[in-house]
Amino acid sequence: MGALIAIVSGFASGIFFRSLFYFGWELVAFLMFLVLLFGVAAFIKPRLLYSLCAIFFIFAALSMVRSSAADTPLPEKFATELRHRVSYDGVVVSDPDVRDVNQRIEVRVSNEYESTNLLVVAPRSQTVRVGDHVSVSGTLLVPEPFDTESGRVFRYDKYLERSGIRFILNFASIHVTQPAPWYSVPAALARAKHAFQDGLARTVPEPYASLGGGIVIGGKSGLGNELKDAFTRAGLIHIIVLSGHNVMVVAEWIMALLAFTKLSRRASLGAGAFAILIFVGIAGASATAIRAMCMALIALYARATGRTYAAGRALFFVIFLMLLWNPLYLVFDPGFGLSIAATAGLIWLAPLLETKLSFLKNAFWKDAVATTLAAQIFVLPLLLYNTGNLSIVSIPANLLTVPVVAIAMGLSAFAGFAGILFGTLAPLIGIVLSLPAYAANAYLIYIAQKAAELPFAAFMLPPFPFWLVLASYAALIYIVSSKRFSMTDQLRFARNASI
Repeated sequence: MGALIAIVSGFASGIFFRSLFYFGWELVAFLMFLVLLFGVAAFIKPRLLYSLCAIFFIFAALSMVRSSAADTPLPEKFATELRHRVSYDGVVVSDPDVRDVNQRIEVRVSNEYESTNLLVVAPRSQTVRVGDHVSVSGTLLVPEPFDTESGRVFRYDKYLERSGIRFILNFASIHVTQPAPWYSVPAALARAKHAFQDGLARTVPEPYASLGGGIVIGGKSGLGNELKDAFTRAGLIHIIVLSGHNVMVVAEWIMALLAFTKLSRRASLGAGAFAILIFVGIAGASATAIRAMCMALIALYARATGRTYAAGRALFFVIFLMLLWNPLYLVFDPGFGLSIAATAGLIWLAPLLETKLSFLKNAFWKDAVATTLAAQIFVLPLLLYNTGNLSIVSIPANLLTVPVVAIAMGLSAFAGFAGILFGTLAPLIGIVLSLPAYAANAYLIYIAQKAAELPFAAFMLPPFPFWLVLASYAALIYIVSSKRFSMTDQLRFARNASI
């Protein structure tokens, strides 16, 4: 475990400093000199510390090289057309993000020599789908950083670049020139997502349908700014984004259904893994979704092979793979960091908190309180740094909703399928079958609204210094490292809690 920690921490440290500061190859050469120095020291006088330092610095140097390779300039041909009215042909590569007054569509375009991704800001009236061939026109701009309400600078350019988007096409119009071909897998997954959302909309009124869709496959579209603000103030916004809990619930459902068949255990686990891949594809492959998918796939592999699943090792392994794939995730994707922090809290802090909750005799509530507190404590420093939003009511609001979220997820999924089957031919049957989903989602909205309405429910704090973030996590690491827990405890908390 020590070597894995040295590898991941070294790799992440190199990416972190390379993301914030520009420097040449001299620092990489200096790090390699340190590797040689500690390597010689470990050879002369074998000590674990020397070996771990050598591993740390060599992976820090390698990550700087990887970050440099990812730091590519703007495509030259497109850069010459900045601030001009342009027209391109391209393909829609992700589901449109529909806002109150417009929609934002990621489109892959190309010219004679280069290709790039644009974020097309277009009116809501223009309907496009994933995989459609489109013609777009608008003013070509480069995304720029901006100041947030917390007084920090948000690197919007890097945030978009971590998804491959280098330009914005503002004041745009978009027209479909050719619908998505029938054999397009991304288009098929998007159609499945919209079919489910349409089924929910036929049987459950708004905003309960949008909340149900968010709980099952993630997304805040349709909730409206007022309701989204209520969930944010109440500290409940995480329940309407795709999480590791959603992913594992889907796998468990599939395996439970297959348990009644004659398939072998490995075959049923393989079906569960396939269901995870399809589910994440439908929901949209964000950094958080990919991390959750990787964690779930590792857990399923451990079950299939009979090997012990160490949730902590799996988390470090997934972090390394994702940063190797895309170094921009670390600094410029806030959701990635929050997801990692919440998972770490559930793996290492929740078992410790459970030992302090002996006065709670009910096992369910002891588990719920421990996991809620652990996740909230571990994400708090990073949340304050990124947003400055401190929700005083977050913990009680989460405790009131934890028992209902999984139930609402299952009922909303059932309501969506009921809407697909009966929404058009027998709408009354679909509505009756969806009443439990309506009730569960209405409860979640009620808790969010009432918690947000409480006096002093949330505060906007002044800029939270980064050194205080580091000090907070250093203290948390010291606390959780003071006591070891079994692999079983780590797996139970990582799998059952909503992250």
